Amino acid sequence: MGMKVLVIGSGAREHAIAHTLLRGDSVQEVTVAPGNPGMEADGIRTTRLSPANHAALIDFVKDNQYDWVFVGPEVPLIEGIVDDFAAAGIKAFGPDKAAAQIEGSKDFAKQLMERHGIPTAAYQVFTDLESSQRYVREHGAPIVVKADGLAAGKGVTVAMDEDTALRALDDIFVDHRFGQAGAKVVIEDFLEGQEFSLMCFASGTDFWPMPISQDHKRAYDGDKGPNTGGMGAYSPVPQIGQDVIDEAINAIIRPTLAAMSEEGTPFTGILYAGLIATADGPKVIEFNARFGDPETEVILPRLTSDLGAGISAMLNGETPRFDWAHDNATVGVILASNGYPDATVTGAAIPVIPDSDNIHVFYAGVRNADGQSDSADSPISNLVSDSGRVLLVESTAGDIASAQQQVYELLDSLDTTGMFYRHDIGAKALNR
Repeated sequence: MGMKVLVIGSGAREHAIAHTLLRGDSVQEVTVAPGNPGMEADGIRTTRLSPANHAALIDFVKDNQYDWVFVGPEVPLIEGIVDDFAAAGIKAFGPDKAAAQIEGSKDFAKQLMERHGIPTAAYQVFTDLESSQRYVREHGAPIVVKADGLAAGKGVTVAMDEDTALRALDDIFVDHRFGQAGAKVVIEDFLEGQEFSLMCFASGTDFWPMPISQDHKRAYDGDKGPNTGGMGAYSPVPQIGQDVIDEAINAIIRPTLAAMSEEGTPFTGILYAGLIATADGPKVIEFNARFGDPETEVILPRLTSDLGAGISAMLNGETPRFDWAHDNATVGVILASNGYPDATVTGAAIPVIPDSDNIHVFYAGVRNADGQSDSADSPISNLVSDSGRVLLVESTAGDIASAQQQVYELLDSLDTTGMFYRHDIGAKALNR
């Protein structure tokens, strides 16, 4: 009998995690809470339990005898869901509340890096509008303004001029656009270079790096438009050399995990380092305490070993194995609702996208059309969009150019009325 695993979350990231768990031999059954109906096409079960209801999730795990839990999103981690599972005697993969602060508070992360000499942009922290405005006017642009807490990937403004920076401060302190997340603001120096994401499986001071990826944050082609949670990603990132990756592992990942252990907040789970390759070497833009979205959807298809066996080993204090394909490339493109990320318009009919050997669809903001229940023969035949990011189409090929061509030939052939996508995901790798 294989293992039974519960995955917490509802998006394309959780779809990719669940799908990858089922690909291995060790896991027999995966349920996602709350999941979405698009996942069911891959034989993934869903249960309508809220990630915020820890007590109900604990009962569900015990009543249905799940072997362990994988926590996908940041909010339940920061709210201490791993601590609550542990107190109930349930194994859950992810950082506890204390360790999840590395994402939950930019100030916490910055202070940790400062104390331990981990390379990142110089910064100041402010708790009021006047002093932050004064700093921006003295410092000038370009400059980066970040709400301290969680803002679903949208709390960061890279301001190329002072007006943009001052507007961002108004958003945070006057309009309270990010609620409690904006009670504090981190203002940091602008760094020049290519960004990349380096994620690793971590257990205390031990870690197993994944291949790197690059995501595209702006809504429109050519990196135009507002910041989003991410419009697509690709892996590998050929313009970032192995020497830069090695330096990032040795100067950033290793000392960060050592620092957290040393300071009594050891980190177990997925440590995500959002990095930038500057002329002075790689530096940290931000840390996340979980898999990135959309990076997960292009990284996990490159895993050749059994994900469930690897995580199970880590949860049991054993040494895991994670093996990766190094002779292929993946490109993932988000299909988003018109108006995203500001005034999202939902309810668009989603075309049925056929999977093939080299193409996989990971569903995010979808629901069954009104009055339609899941159809037993095809769970994806009557889906409509239900939030900003609707789905991601992932393509695997021998190189980025081929994977890119494959994914766009498919997307361009579909009726995507009411939705949009970027046409240049992966272009930075080809225009070197």
